[in-house]
Amino acid sequence: MQIFYVPDMDGDSCTMDETESRHCVRVLRMAEGDRINLVDGKGMYCEGIISDPDPKGSRIKIINRKTDFEKKNYRLHMAVSPLKNPDRFEWFIEKSVEIGVDEFTPLVCRNTEKPGIKKDRINNIIVSAMKQSIKAYRPVLNDPEDFDEFICRDFLAVKMIAHCSQSTDRKGIKDVYLKGSDAVIMIGPEGDFSEEEIMKAIDNGFIPVHLGTSRLRTETAGVAACSAVYFINGDITSTPLPGQRG
Repeated sequence: MQIFYVPDMDGDSCTMDETESRHCVRVLRMAEGDRINLVDGKGMYCEGIISDPDPKGSRIKIINRKTDFEKKNYRLHMAVSPLKNPDRFEWFIEKSVEIGVDEFTPLVCRNTEKPGIKKDRINNIIVSAMKQSIKAYRPVLNDPEDFDEFICRDFLAVKMIAHCSQSTDRKGIKDVYLKGSDAVIMIGPEGDFSEEEIMKAIDNGFIPVHLGTSRLRTETAGVAACSAVYFINGDITSTPLPGQRG
């Protein structure tokens, strides 16, 4: 199933941008009258028909739409340290979007080796993963934020810090997270959080958690944490797509 991202879909028609149009017309060889599927990143999922297959801006007639497509009753915010190898951080972003994350904050910690990210590239990965996994909500990517600033933010959520230190008692995510609650989970860099950072987070209401008995890489830990929240909330339902019978 091919899905295209069109941020603005008001009314009965819309125009795809040049990137999506070129892929549709030049790569997939789609033509006038072909049916396509669209998402706007804000919860709208539409079925449309190509009325003008212009590779610089194809016009689409919308014939079916569904708002709040597969909207979750919770939000998951992942704050994860950027990695020295950007490919690994981007892999984490891609897989987490597929599982179901609402917001990302690159977290700059004491042991973070390479705090910068390629925001445009990562946003493209987010859009691609959103379409691939048939999601209508586009996750938010924030600018990198310093650890001390992040932990002082007023989150109305279950706040967790996943770390490997034996200096504090840690619980499994399933033991501290309640189904349907918003969640914020912090994952540290390759060298883990410092002891000082762990204590600061606890003082600011973050609950220490573990991700099992294995020592995981940062990107693997991020995906494991996302999966834990996903499965706790795991009412697997199938929402009919526009044009399909429920």
